Amino acid sequence: MSDAQIPDKPALEGLEQKWDAAWSAAGTYLFDRDAAKAKGRAGVFSVDTPPPTASGSLHIGHVFSYTHTDVKVRFERMRGKTVFYPMGWDDNGLPTERRVQNFYGVRCDTSLSYDPSFTPPFRGDAKSLKPADQVPISRRNFIELCEELTLEDEKAFEAVFRQLGLSVDWTQTYRTISDDTIRTSQLAFLRNLERGEAYQALAPTLWDIDFRSAIAQAELEDREQQASYHRLAFHKSDGSGDIHIETTRPELLAACVALVANPGDERYQPYFGQTVRTPIFDVEVPVLAHPLAQQDKGSGIAMVCTFGDVTDIIWWRELDLPNRTILGQDGRILPDAPEAVTTDAAKAAYAELAGLTVFSAKKKMVELLEASGELLQVSKPFSHPVKFYEKGDRALEIVSTRQWYLRNGARDEAFREKLIALGQGMQWHPDFMRVRYENWTNGLTGDWLISRQRFFGVPIPVWYPLDENGERVEGGVITAEVASLPVDPTTDVPPGFTESQRGVPGGFEGEKDIFDTWATSSLTPQLAGGWQRDEELWNVVAPFDLRPQGQDIIRTWLFSTMVRSALEDDRAPWSDAAISGFIVDPDRKKMSKSKGNVVTPADILDQHGTDAVRYWAASSRLGADAAFDPQNPTQVKIGRRLAIKVLNAAKFVLSFPVPAGAEVTHALDAAMLATLDRVVRDATAAFEAYDHARALEITEAFFWTFCDDYLELVKERAYNQTDVGQASAALALRTALSTLLRLLAPVLAFATEEAWSWFEDGSVHTASWPEPVEGGAPGDPGVLAAASAALIGIRRAKTEAKASQKTPVARLVLGGDDVTIAALRLAEGDLKAVGRIAELELVGGGEGLVVQAVELAPEA
Repeated sequence: MSDAQIPDKPALEGLEQKWDAAWSAAGTYLFDRDAAKAKGRAGVFSVDTPPPTASGSLHIGHVFSYTHTDVKVRFERMRGKTVFYPMGWDDNGLPTERRVQNFYGVRCDTSLSYDPSFTPPFRGDAKSLKPADQVPISRRNFIELCEELTLEDEKAFEAVFRQLGLSVDWTQTYRTISDDTIRTSQLAFLRNLERGEAYQALAPTLWDIDFRSAIAQAELEDREQQASYHRLAFHKSDGSGDIHIETTRPELLAACVALVANPGDERYQPYFGQTVRTPIFDVEVPVLAHPLAQQDKGSGIAMVCTFGDVTDIIWWRELDLPNRTILGQDGRILPDAPEAVTTDAAKAAYAELAGLTVFSAKKKMVELLEASGELLQVSKPFSHPVKFYEKGDRALEIVSTRQWYLRNGARDEAFREKLIALGQGMQWHPDFMRVRYENWTNGLTGDWLISRQRFFGVPIPVWYPLDENGERVEGGVITAEVASLPVDPTTDVPPGFTESQRGVPGGFEGEKDIFDTWATSSLTPQLAGGWQRDEELWNVVAPFDLRPQGQDIIRTWLFSTMVRSALEDDRAPWSDAAISGFIVDPDRKKMSKSKGNVVTPADILDQHGTDAVRYWAASSRLGADAAFDPQNPTQVKIGRRLAIKVLNAAKFVLSFPVPAGAEVTHALDAAMLATLDRVVRDATAAFEAYDHARALEITEAFFWTFCDDYLELVKERAYNQTDVGQASAALALRTALSTLLRLLAPVLAFATEEAWSWFEDGSVHTASWPEPVEGGAPGDPGVLAAASAALIGIRRAKTEAKASQKTPVARLVLGGDDVTIAALRLAEGDLKAVGRIAELELVGGGEGLVVQAVELAPEA
């Protein structure tokens, strides 16, 4: 038995610090490799835990979704599984770089040399600085600041997660920028490259001009922007008149390569195959047919520019059009006009645009068109969706760049069907989230762009040979040797070369690009599970049991991880996916940093206690959105009340000694345990089905019946050492307490551990999960139900008589059906004791339970 002292006034305050320290000291949540090996893969429950982005602060959504995972993990641990529950930190990527810029007031300049004594000008809020005022520093100095800040963020994140009570094995952590991670990510890429799954291509690229980086399809979001249609006159090459088009982007006129109309549009069918000349630049372009052209949009014929939007890319590719890119990676018009611009007037017009931003170029082009008379009309402004990088501030542009890609099924029907089949072979919680995965997979328009023109991330492990002129050899790639990984091509030398050959004719050039953050995060099972690093560990944890995550990153994290696993292992990386809903504010708007309605969890945890917050999170089913009002967190308050009641009820129950050799002999006690047996069955089934909310609902409902009714009914008997039923009551109470603490432990991690320590050794979280009695517990659950209903009736009768609940009852008549009355006779003694009833008359033959008469004793 435990030697812990039961406090005079049990309280929730301080339990988080107390038990986090105790769990750490005892190694309560450590992964037991020897046990895992002995049990085999079937005896392990492994979790591909989401690595939060270590840039900034956690928000209430993290508390919500990570609690869902932890509840399931704690259940599986108590069921006897050896749990592998790691934690990762997503360090690299654009958000981290932006945070470093805003925190330290710096920006990366790759032309600068490393300064080992550099001290940043700020250590705090430098967000108000304009980019031009940020101090330029070398790439290495910039990366060092990224590592410094993310390490600090990770410490803060871990502190919050410990306060939240996550039963993570904190010895099993990884960072997405560590040497082990870089090696794993680079090795996976080299294997993709060797199998022909990774390739490099010069292609139109969605480009963020602020981050100066390519953006993948999965990172896009549409935002409503204002625009106006400009009606322009294109001149028929035979001089017979004009064709009018409408465009929102007149500044790209010099990049025009064709006009496109729908093949069924009778207005333009006579012109298909003919040519027209562009206004201002007088470039001859064809008039072509394509089904994506919308007859009811504008004038029904579109100007194709390389590139104004993603539809231009499709037309360019499918109609085999030339590329006349005029926009640079800085978002400004390139200095040199396309080769097709040949006349002196056209070149002079282009010179007025060169170097301008798209905004200024649009204004200048409108002026030129107005002067030439080729601008016929400008529509009233309207709102339309424009592509943005999900973390960017300005609309994306499309520029032509050489990038690395990974095949993802967009252009490979067989592989796409395999990805769909693997998704269908998994269990999704809730199941409808599978449809979102399938819709995304079927809607892909291009392979996965995995390279980024940034600094803090995993280097792409290749170099390029240079010819005798110092130019890259077309198609030439030198890959790193596996034994040399991890490598950084900007500082390391490829096989067969020396550092003196870097950047010189006949030598080599290192790849400066890094991997997209999802190209690393898509390998979280491999990173956590020791793939190609610790095969023993990999064999006992993979494929993982659970991928828990938010619904908004099905298209990114879940899909990309499925792609990597399918390519490498020809299987799904997990058996189950648990998808949490969003947190919404009181107005039902999704919480996000961009909307300014995010709630950070620290104050909520401190004010209400962790168990209260865990209760709020666990009350919501997977896939369902949950409202959170920090000013009036109703569910949190209910959870706090429950956690406090657990402590007080435990103290009360433990005040009744259980005699040696005690047995449950009383009908009411047996009935309570039989009812609890049903609760165990139903809650267990709910947990197994990933329905933690239902399991909590079932358990909580019984707990309050236990406290409000059963405890009241048996406390007189449990107190009375001379009552023949005292041992039965005390044993039933102790048995129920043990069972209830274990049922509630996955949610109320701290209160249940505290109460458990008062009478049991070890942790409740490593205790065995309660098992229902084979064939059902002996006893009639109807007895407790009838006694509870009668007790409620007695209380109500006293309340209606405006009498104290302690007022004795001279005579009480209860009527009901024969089954209910028979059940009440088994609990008659307890009813009379708790209700202070001198005479109790039970009348059968009726329906339901009715208080037919009540006579209160005269007040003393």
